[in-house]
Amino acid sequence: MITRSKKPDAASYLLRDAQDDVVERMDFMRLTPRRALIVGDWTGLLPSVLKDRGAQVDCFPIGVFDEEHPIEGAPYDLIIHLLGLATVNDLPGALIHSRNALSEDGLMIASFPGAGSLPRLRQAMLAADGEKPAARIHPMVDSGSGAGLAKRAGFTKQVVDSHTLSVRFSSLDRLISDLRDQGMNNALMNSAPHICREGFARAKQAFSALAEPDGKVSETFEMVTITGWK
Repeated sequence: MITRSKKPDAASYLLRDAQDDVVERMDFMRLTPRRALIVGDWTGLLPSVLKDRGAQVDCFPIGVFDEEHPIEGAPYDLIIHLLGLATVNDLPGALIHSRNALSEDGLMIASFPGAGSLPRLRQAMLAADGEKPAARIHPMVDSGSGAGLAKRAGFTKQVVDSHTLSVRFSSLDRLISDLRDQGMNNALMNSAPHICREGFARAKQAFSALAEPDGKVSETFEMVTITGWK
């Protein structure tokens, strides 16, 4: 993902949406953290914003954060997760480690695609598998379950909300490429059997059948944001 994201034409709209959402929340709360950890911002935008506000910032790339181990460098006043919590193997564990890495009264903000995301891709994958459907989309959470998970992780106060982002694609290949550019590989395939050539042809046909008159398919991303206070 890191290599793909550096391409001049790499997709980044999910990251940009998450960045805008986080900056808006920080502005509303007038956050001035002393130490912050940012996971998943390969553009450097949020680190720059926080450094301008006087914060010391550490950064992890998406896919490197290991939900099975404590976060090094703690405690942090602010931890920001961008996109990556959509594809971790153990979301409750990731939230627990994030909470434990916060200072007293510290804040975590996590923005990522939720359960209402990728309905067109799901249809295409079902067409690919035919009579033997496989779990090819990484399990995703909705706002309700996100609040419950944050509470179980020990956050004393949780706010979970979501909004919808619509993106139009000329082909299934472009959708898949965009997901990979943004580190969302597991949103496409977890540990399911490899899709054969015939199956992928069925998926592309099913996706194209959903096209609007101009030939493009509208796909939906439900961007969920969890805000949790220690």
